Amino acid sequence: MDIPFLVMLGIYMLVMVGISVADSRKTADFKSYAVAGKDQRLITVTMTLMATILGASTTIGITDTVYQIGFPGIWWLAFGAVGLLLQSLLLSERVRGMNADTLPHLTEMLAGRSASFLLALIIVISWIGVVAGQLVALGGLVTFATGKDSKILLAVVAVLVILYTTLGGQLSVVKTDRIQLVVIIAGILLCFGYLFGTTEGSFRDATGQIEFFNESYTVQKWITQFFVIGGVFFLGPDILSRNFIAKDGRTAKRSALLAAGSLLIFAVIISMIGVWARLNVPAEELGGNKTLLYVARLLPGWMRLIMSLGLMSAILSSTDTCLINAASIFSRDILRKEDKKIVRFAVLGIGALALGLTLLSSGNIINILSGAYSIYTPGVIFPLLVAIFSYKKRNIRKKLWMTGVCAGGLCGVMSTFCGEWMTGAGVPSAIVDNLTLIGMGLSLIFSLLSVIHSGSREQ
Repeated sequence: MDIPFLVMLGIYMLVMVGISVADSRKTADFKSYAVAGKDQRLITVTMTLMATILGASTTIGITDTVYQIGFPGIWWLAFGAVGLLLQSLLLSERVRGMNADTLPHLTEMLAGRSASFLLALIIVISWIGVVAGQLVALGGLVTFATGKDSKILLAVVAVLVILYTTLGGQLSVVKTDRIQLVVIIAGILLCFGYLFGTTEGSFRDATGQIEFFNESYTVQKWITQFFVIGGVFFLGPDILSRNFIAKDGRTAKRSALLAAGSLLIFAVIISMIGVWARLNVPAEELGGNKTLLYVARLLPGWMRLIMSLGLMSAILSSTDTCLINAASIFSRDILRKEDKKIVRFAVLGIGALALGLTLLSSGNIINILSGAYSIYTPGVIFPLLVAIFSYKKRNIRKKLWMTGVCAGGLCGVMSTFCGEWMTGAGVPSAIVDNLTLIGMGLSLIFSLLSVIHSGSREQ
């Protein structure tokens, strides 16, 4: 066991729990607990937005992608930055001005109770899988940091995350996110500086590998990711949850803009770490290890400790956000109760279910639950966008609007779960490979028809 890591981890988690205990006395009602009082300022909103974004997929996942396909792996985060920029320019003030507490609440204002309930179910079910996926990544990090596959330590850390989220709610999440973001950035910058500051000529070699398309990353993939990844950052539930806690529309707009620029810088740094590994670590040497975790082993002891805590922070900052938001949606939009106690029980229930899946179930179940989220981008992004811009201007024919959501979502689910079956059944690859884009096109057409033929709303 790595004793220094365990000591630092213990201190770290005690700080997180201590913050939540102090905040538990400040959360008197649903709004203070679930949306942090809706009065958070610019720096806080920007930092919690960045901490929410920088999870396992945007750190460990990006370096793996870059190692496999080269520098074009940067597009995942670059499109995230574009999505945030567009949100800042087009949506942030408009959405915050509607004063919704959750994304399904916003949907209810736009398209009615049925649409809100459907979206709430999609988010809650899928986020159980998302939280479980983060806990799987946490287990891998625990193994890396301690040298031992310890489900007991994984469970202890997971329980403490669930505990501090339960006690302090969104208010604690935004405070702990600020600490976690600092640790994340410190770990990644130390890793970047060590790799490129101690290896002669490595930075020059790495910059020579910069390209934006290659055989592994085609223009077709670029177009698909632009809409899919950019769409999630533009109008995704976890991103917009940070909009809802901002004190006003101007704060929401500026925080999205600052996060977009910060994310682009981070994208370059994390991608260059992946390029360094691609140049210096042979595939047979990497084996089945995660690229970023392998690289972290090369760091001096104190740097490796900070890097381990940074990656831990990346995972926890996404996990706690998903927990509190899913629980808030379950209470407000499924049970129709704005009750702090119900949200707390929901955090415990969702957290316990995700942890149980992580410890007892196969990865396939987690992937299936996470895959439920595949309905969101093709089925929901364009209908929500059309509805937001039509708010108080045009009526929405709800059945036609819902048809667009269902048609797009069905294409997304088929793309995620039925691709091999469809190929085997003789469906042309041009259709199978573009089902997500086809779904987005269908949802856009139906949602536009739902407002074009509905007539103007009387003011």
